[in-house]
Amino acid sequence: MSRRIVLAPDSFKGTVAAADAAAAIARGWRSVVPDDELVERPMADGGEGTIDAFAAAVPGAERMPLTVTGPDGRPVDTAWLRLPDGTGVVELAATSGLTLLDPLRPLDAHTVGFGEAIAAALDAGCGRLLLALGGSSSTDGGAGALTALGARFLDAGGRQVAPGNRGLGDLRTVDLAALRRPPAGGARILGDVTNPLLGASGAAAVFGPQKGADATTVAVLEANLARFVEVLAGSGDGRDARDVRALADAPGAGAAGGTGFGLLAWGARMAGGAAAVADAIDLDAALAGADLIVTGEGRYDGQSAAGKAPTEVAARAAAAGVPVALVAGAVDADASAFAAAHSLTHLAGSSAAAMADPVRWLEAAGAALARDAS
Repeated sequence: MSRRIVLAPDSFKGTVAAADAAAAIARGWRSVVPDDELVERPMADGGEGTIDAFAAAVPGAERMPLTVTGPDGRPVDTAWLRLPDGTGVVELAATSGLTLLDPLRPLDAHTVGFGEAIAAALDAGCGRLLLALGGSSSTDGGAGALTALGARFLDAGGRQVAPGNRGLGDLRTVDLAALRRPPAGGARILGDVTNPLLGASGAAAVFGPQKGADATTVAVLEANLARFVEVLAGSGDGRDARDVRALADAPGAGAAGGTGFGLLAWGARMAGGAAAVADAIDLDAALAGADLIVTGEGRYDGQSAAGKAPTEVAARAAAAGVPVALVAGAVDADASAFAAAHSLTHLAGSSAAAMADPVRWLEAAGAALARDAS
């Protein structure tokens, strides 16, 4: 008797997209048990691959190509996604992401391109926005994105400051008169982190080193973000300065180099990235009648429990009474809650071997899971 197996991995960041990971696991599974029904539902948590997950799961979704200003000023060919209900999905990783930079530029990378893509979705008449944060190259607090939406960030001489965190050090005044408003249906922020903007668990301290910042540079990033908050709080746009400062403390304000804060100040609202994607791809319906669901990501570690895709999938599987298995590039945390867990690093013999041919080892993991379940 054939079984129903749902495959819902996140992307293996920097190596394999979520849809490709699901397909590879499926090939491996079929090599052992060809008659099982395999349902592919690639996942995302707001970072890299979010648009791909929506495109794969939502019939009629349409990619809208455009060229934006990349995080180092060079043009980037990218796309946003229009859903049939008029929602626009814009992914920061695809417009202002870390993978678009070589070398890293912790003080100068910016989110202008992300804002340009948001503006394009607004121009196309989208009545609602889903804004996927993750994989950011910058720590500009979202100032670049707001600039592309009409805000003006000015120095002491009334000139526009340079894009990026470094420019925030020169910031003295803000002009929001021409800033575009979110659409009538609102803008929801899809993100997988709960960090505030500032402090020991903030955008600069936690994520700055991942973007090439040493200890001295982290201190500069932090000071410039703090200036951004204070100048925005004193902008005189009708909001209480205390409310603006409170936004900096909000969970998720530190997402994507503080872009979470900038979007909150714009009027967007936070929503769990993995949960929102799971809703959009109708994961609960896919779980109905399933015998097993397989999830995964590049590294399963201590941060995975904080809103990452495998944790969201596992929670929904538990609610549906469906066992869940894990595939990860590396497993660095307790995975005993899963019915089975396989590490590509273990299967390949080393992390280098796993990263050199991840699709091969995802297929091997799929085969191993099928044998586990037989």
